[in-house]
Amino acid sequence: MRLILLCLIFFTLPVLAQDSIVFGVHSNTAPLEWRNNGVDQGFNVELMNRIGQLTSTRIIVRRKSFQQLLNDVHNPNSDIDVIAVVSPVNMDRQLAQSDPIYATHAKAYTLQGKALINNWADLVGKRVAIKNGAFVDVFLSDKLQKFDRVDVDLYETGFQLLIKNQVDVVIAESFVARRLLPMYPSVRSSSDALIYGAFNFVANSSKSEQMYQINEALRQLKLSGEYDQLVNKWFGTGREKVDLTFSERRIFALAITVAIISGAGLIYTGFISASLRRKTHTLDAELIQRKRIEAEISELSQQFQSVLDGIPNGVTIVNQDLQHLWSNDNNIFLLDSDAFYYIDNDIFVLKTAVLNVLFSQKSLIADMRYQQQFWQLQIHPIAQDQVVILLEESTEQHRLRQANEEASRLASLGELSAGIAHEINNPTGLIVHAVSLFSAAMKDLAPAATYYQKQNPFWLIAGLQPDIAIKELQHSCGSIEEGAKRISRIVNDLKRYAMPHIADGYTQVCLNDVVQVALRLTANQTKFYQVITQLTEQQPCIYGDAQQLQQVLINLIQNACNACAEQQGIIEIETSIDGATAILSIIDNGCGMNSATLKRITEPFFTTRRHEGGSGLGLSVCSKIIKEHQGEMQMLSSVGKGTRIRLTFALAKE
Repeated sequence: MRLILLCLIFFTLPVLAQDSIVFGVHSNTAPLEWRNNGVDQGFNVELMNRIGQLTSTRIIVRRKSFQQLLNDVHNPNSDIDVIAVVSPVNMDRQLAQSDPIYATHAKAYTLQGKALINNWADLVGKRVAIKNGAFVDVFLSDKLQKFDRVDVDLYETGFQLLIKNQVDVVIAESFVARRLLPMYPSVRSSSDALIYGAFNFVANSSKSEQMYQINEALRQLKLSGEYDQLVNKWFGTGREKVDLTFSERRIFALAITVAIISGAGLIYTGFISASLRRKTHTLDAELIQRKRIEAEISELSQQFQSVLDGIPNGVTIVNQDLQHLWSNDNNIFLLDSDAFYYIDNDIFVLKTAVLNVLFSQKSLIADMRYQQQFWQLQIHPIAQDQVVILLEESTEQHRLRQANEEASRLASLGELSAGIAHEINNPTGLIVHAVSLFSAAMKDLAPAATYYQKQNPFWLIAGLQPDIAIKELQHSCGSIEEGAKRISRIVNDLKRYAMPHIADGYTQVCLNDVVQVALRLTANQTKFYQVITQLTEQQPCIYGDAQQLQQVLINLIQNACNACAEQQGIIEIETSIDGATAILSIIDNGCGMNSATLKRITEPFFTTRRHEGGSGLGLSVCSKIIKEHQGEMQMLSSVGKGTRIRLTFALAKE
């Protein structure tokens, strides 16, 4: 035990021997000095502690009221050595005073709505609260005061008197006023700075040596930059210092308010909980029913979606910007394909069609073509900016419709041919026979006419000279014979058009050979045009009748010649093979055809050359022959740009 006491004495002796400075504090204002959880802290406290370290002096902090500290610092026998107060600029207190610590100012504070204080003249005649001993009091001590001064012990006392309307103005130091304003919301700052001052450490004049040491340490801190670090720590931008004691009181008051509100909420909850429990059963039953209905709707929606996805036709909903809002993705690629066009060869543009339907609010139904297929396109408006697009393949229906139309034509032509063939052929035969007799007789009568004319120079035949009349009669006989033969050919074309085809006698035919034969037979007609042939080196052989195929090509070449101008016309004939398909193309740069003509070009008896003797059966017979050979004829033509005819047949298997 004695050893422990000796140790304690040994360690405490240096401490007791060390000099000490009692630093008196009074403020509750951040960031200068305040007490938090029993610990004094702030800029003044930390600065004084650092000065104590540099002077090897122990700093003892003792808290008293401001008035007590003022009395103690003037008493040489007081237990307080140093305090921190504000002194007006260029005015020293009658005490030992340190260099300035930190700048501050004082200004006027009034109630909200009162007039602003622009200068000291605005205080004339007003009741002004002044804190005893504060730097405002020191500043006014030797100045004439033209206002009614009201002395207070604290700035807070002045604010309370201002609230009670017992004073008109309070002149307060800014740091203290900044702390008090949140507690007095009806008080406002009503002037610029009226007095400038600085914080200083002051002591009794008997402690001048001690104040000298404090000043030396303070200057050393300023020169080393540590003073600036302390200023930045407690007054720096972005580090707002708060009065923790005041904050704690506010938080405690807020907690009480929240507790009261929570208690009221619990009471209210108790009242409504009973009704909520009653409604819960009803809501549960309604929720179960809604879930059941939603499940049924979801199942129905899935079934409907499955049906839409399963149909082979394309269904798409788009808006006016062609954004696909919904689609089952069946054949929808056709809408953007360049090979998808109207059946009359007009170009199809989806955006144009959609905008026309939306503008007119009328549905569009059109027959379309894509390669060898036929489609029906339907666009229906379903909103101001939305349409539904339906795509359905109609190739089979189109072919059946064509077959039905041709069957009807064949039936009518068959009846017509059967009825008129005999009636026309018999008189035609008689005409041809009689014309042959007339031609032979003209040859025999020519010498007699010459002899008789010599005997009777004024003899005339039908008003003509005998030799001229004989020539005219011979020419007329030739014209009658040619017309009779033409009638016979038309009747034969009618018979062929109505005659059922016989495919059993088909053999392998090379399209290149068909082209060569057709060109030889039409050489007299094509000599006025430029004919270009491009025949594939492969053998495009098909099953068919060579004479019938030659008849088709001859007819197409003759039509091309009729469409082109002599010496300027170009006729191209090409053969090629594409997979299992043989292709024969005839292209000209003639006058072309419009869409109305293209629709009727293969109809029997339809012709644009009626005045030139056309019968309208040429392309009808060609179309029939091509279909008998299981082929297809595609015709593309534009007025003034020429015509392209493409014949496709299945290649003959080896």
